[in-house]
Amino acid sequence: AVGTLSLYQRRQGKKQTALLSHNDEEEESSQRRQLVKSLQDGTSRDAGERICTVTEDNEPTPHGHLRAEMRLNNLWHRATYILVLADNQNNGKSPQVLVQRRSHQKDYCPGKLDPTPGGVVGFGESCQENAERELSEEMGVDVTLGNAMGNTMERLFTFSYHDEMVRVWGDFFEVRYHGSVKDLKIQEEEVEEVSIMSLDELKTQIRETPQDFMPDSCYAVQLYFQRKEDVKVSRRLLKGYSSGDLDKYKLRPKPKVIFFDCDDCLYFDNWKTANQLTAKIEQWCVEKVGLPHGKAYELYKQYGTALRGLLAEGYIENNSEAIDQFLREVHDIPIHNLIQPDKKLREILLRMDPSIPKFIFTASVSHHAIRCLQALGIEDIFQEVIVDVKKCNLETKHSRHSFHAAMEIAQVDEPEACVFLDDSVTNIKAAREIGWRSVLVGKVGRDCGKPIFSDHAELEIDRIHDIVDVLPELFVEVKE
Repeated sequence: AVGTLSLYQRRQGKKQTALLSHNDEEEESSQRRQLVKSLQDGTSRDAGERICTVTEDNEPTPHGHLRAEMRLNNLWHRATYILVLADNQNNGKSPQVLVQRRSHQKDYCPGKLDPTPGGVVGFGESCQENAERELSEEMGVDVTLGNAMGNTMERLFTFSYHDEMVRVWGDFFEVRYHGSVKDLKIQEEEVEEVSIMSLDELKTQIRETPQDFMPDSCYAVQLYFQRKEDVKVSRRLLKGYSSGDLDKYKLRPKPKVIFFDCDDCLYFDNWKTANQLTAKIEQWCVEKVGLPHGKAYELYKQYGTALRGLLAEGYIENNSEAIDQFLREVHDIPIHNLIQPDKKLREILLRMDPSIPKFIFTASVSHHAIRCLQALGIEDIFQEVIVDVKKCNLETKHSRHSFHAAMEIAQVDEPEACVFLDDSVTNIKAAREIGWRSVLVGKVGRDCGKPIFSDHAELEIDRIHDIVDVLPELFVEVKE
């Protein structure tokens, strides 16, 4: 039978074979015991098939193992996961996915929904060969090169998954099927039912009723949605991050904190504010301590900040009163004449997930950042402590100390759960070294006036307002 999932669900009461549900634990336990017995007896389906077992690092074992041995001992093995998009079924809507309901004769997850049909890879068999064979055997779909129907298959990534029932390295494929669903040839021993579901429906069903699906397939589909979104927004693959290696692809951790740079990131005024700050520092150095013109910039280049240079060379006394006076005087510029309220930015920030704290992380001082937030009309949105140069013990922003200080203030200990937005490629590089996920804001450099980029940023955007397009995971989903 072929049709929509909702039609199948309405008809399932007519079937003689009872379907497993999350409320039917006793029946499921009984079926598991029967499966274990059949595996031990060697009477389960394909129990004697020799399959490709691997180490936990996906290195093949010399001789493989029998399927029954793999199931009974939960050995690491290889399998294929194939999401089949039926291009002729979408009618201009969200692409349609062919979803199998597994036969109750299966030795793993019998009766469960499977949106990624495939199979355990045989000993000596490649994942590509397995995928082609499984689709042909289970549904009569030909994806070999040059097939008559023009069906295509593309490998997207490899991932690992493990729980108390299975330990597997899976190759994930996406298939474009150009035939009609009614032409599918179902292998009854393997497949009980094939249903049609849109990608949107699949995402909703997995989120709301994951117990109806194979757990490893649920994870694989989540990875698929993540990867498709990453391709859409041109996210870089950066080694060291969960989603940075397509041969060891993982789900990214949910963001636990967002760090926003202030100047030239939350706003852009053609560097007018930055230029005035630079001029004030130069003026202070010349008029207050008699340094020659250009010396302030030399101190900045040598020590990371002009303030650190002034302290190191004894031009400022190393006490809080002198330091505070310097910071107050060099930041005394007419912010409200330079920065205008940004209603669009305010709307964007208010749409962000309120469970993710938002911090200002600035190389400047907190009272300057507060004045900028006030001018933008967003001060009330940032209720957290501002991570400024004083909170970082006067270290440069791109020092490891400053990033660790920011994490300590935010009370987060997982670097990859930190999202960082900044206009400085130097700061972006430092964030990468710590393990933060970064977005470069602004594609033109202040000093050079030419296009800039960073190999250490996962994403690059022209303006802060573009964040909604490239980081949808930071925003609350609006339900229609």
